[in-house]
Amino acid sequence: MVEDLVSKIADLKEDEVLRIVRDRLGAGEDPLSILDDVGHATEIIGKRYADGEYFISELVYSGEILKGITDLVRPRISKAEVRSLGKVIIGTVEGDIHNIGKDIVAMMLSASGFEVFDLGVDVPTGRFVEKIRETGAPIVGLSGLLTTSFESMKQTIEAIKDAGLRDRVKIMIGGGLVNEDVRKYTSADGYGKDVMTAVSVAREWVRGP
Repeated sequence: MVEDLVSKIADLKEDEVLRIVRDRLGAGEDPLSILDDVGHATEIIGKRYADGEYFISELVYSGEILKGITDLVRPRISKAEVRSLGKVIIGTVEGDIHNIGKDIVAMMLSASGFEVFDLGVDVPTGRFVEKIRETGAPIVGLSGLLTTSFESMKQTIEAIKDAGLRDRVKIMIGGGLVNEDVRKYTSADGYGKDVMTAVSVAREWVRGP
């Protein structure tokens, strides 16, 4: 069933996707596990976009499918009582309009007990700096789907450093093509290879050593 949901989302089979989600929720499955599967599917979608197999229209349509899933899942999550773990700023870096993976991570972080400040997409470096000053959030998440986003991530982290705020925050990067080499290039503190990893890393950071 898990693999089926992942493949159906990646193939943009909206009706089948929503049926599977309803069935899994009806069977009492943890809604967070469904969102984790959605995260894996968006990685596939991101790769297909990067490879030229999918285009903007497919990304937009996949976003509509995601909205349908979250409309079903969110009420189940909101019933759970979660304590506040801290603040997280998240956004897709300048030059990138990808929002699917970011939206899932933001929702998962919120469901896990974080107060999330979602800056949206195509976010200028200065906006991240302003939000850190405004909220005092100790964690910043930079998202990007395209390889060209890596330079924007690097520049954003440099801007945070130049503003004298680098030692106040832990910075995580994420996106379908992000790996350890990209983390080193951007000077981020960590990266989320998938949705649950991103949440786990954030939890570790607020717990401390």
